[in-house]
Amino acid sequence: MRQPRTIAVTGGKGGVGKTTVALNLALVLAKSGSRVLLLDADTDLANVSLLVGLYPKRTLADVVARRCTMDDTILHSYSGLHIVPGASGVQECMDMSDGDGLVLLRALHELEHRYDYVIVDTAAGLQAVGLHMIAAAELACLVVSPDPASLTDAFSLIKVMKRRGYRRTPSVIVNMAQGASQARSVFQRLNGACQRHLQWSLHYLGALWRDETLRQSVLNQSPVTLLPASDPSCRQFHSLAEMLHVHLAGLPRRKAGIAAYWHQAARRQPVKAGVPSAVEGDSPKQQCLDLVERLAGVLEASPDDVMLRYEAFTRLFALLGRKPDADTVEIVQTGLASMAWGELAEDDRKKLARHLGQLARDLAPGTVAEAPSVARFEPVKEPLYDRVSFGEQDQLLRALREKPANVSLNDLLLTLASADRSRS
Repeated sequence: MRQPRTIAVTGGKGGVGKTTVALNLALVLAKSGSRVLLLDADTDLANVSLLVGLYPKRTLADVVARRCTMDDTILHSYSGLHIVPGASGVQECMDMSDGDGLVLLRALHELEHRYDYVIVDTAAGLQAVGLHMIAAAELACLVVSPDPASLTDAFSLIKVMKRRGYRRTPSVIVNMAQGASQARSVFQRLNGACQRHLQWSLHYLGALWRDETLRQSVLNQSPVTLLPASDPSCRQFHSLAEMLHVHLAGLPRRKAGIAAYWHQAARRQPVKAGVPSAVEGDSPKQQCLDLVERLAGVLEASPDDVMLRYEAFTRLFALLGRKPDADTVEIVQTGLASMAWGELAEDDRKKLARHLGQLARDLAPGTVAEAPSVARFEPVKEPLYDRVSFGEQDQLLRALREKPANVSLNDLLLTLASADRSRS
């Protein structure tokens, strides 16, 4: 099943035009023929639908309460754009018990695969739900303005993202700039601060100019991207969408979608009092299988987090090695055989082969290691004629007469040397 491209449009503070950017960008992509879903994940000010003059009768909160299905919440907007009004339902989804949450998340999983793009309008600031949405998407687009407070709050958001283990490169959209020069200057200030204090470089996606038409479109509930493509206000979003296409083309697709990430994040939350665990009462085998499924989902949600994989599998091998026996050997052999070693780079294969060779020598000393070393580093010396070893010349002549004519000189000298050692 093909994964959609997922973009989280976020910001460090309110008032920077985050929702306007998300909506107009989604409309441009929809007008180009792509199937686009816009998910309103702002738990405080869910107003995407209002900007296109739609008033939702149902939201994710109704899906959580089982008053409707996920499809029932979809709003159909201009150019085939679909909008899911989230409101408080996003947070409620994170807080649900496993049984109820699986129903909702399975519906979202089936829904998101219908689309080419899923754009998430997150809550501004450092809310937990917004941070989860950023982590779930393959690209985070941070909207900032020339306002110094916007840059300060954006820096705080980036700092928290890094502290929580975010490893991908955020993109920056400078909104309400007076021109290209100011937009670049704003980006360089933010990027410079991140390089100095966080050792993290950002990506400049593009800029949008301060525009009275854009401000009026919000009041009129009519996005500027509904204007002709030649209109300057509309054209800047088309340029931004083109830069987004170029940037996404260079990024690997995520293996897990937003629903899979939500599921894993919800299962990592502490179990509430009175809510039974999803594996409580299951057999030990079933519990282990469930835990492996959860581990697979967590690793798929963070494919670039090398340290996460290192920590997880180091601990698993430590558990396996507590009581090494014949069964442990069988498990290790089977595990090694199941790995796709042919996909390793040549240097990595050589490194692994050297390591496994050393491990084999440590496990079987005196057999694997010592036998080859004798043959390689201690070659047998060729026999040399000398009076001490072979006696006087007349003794050598008698020996030659007694031997068959086809005996080689080397065999003869070896025989004489052995006879001499046996006498001594």
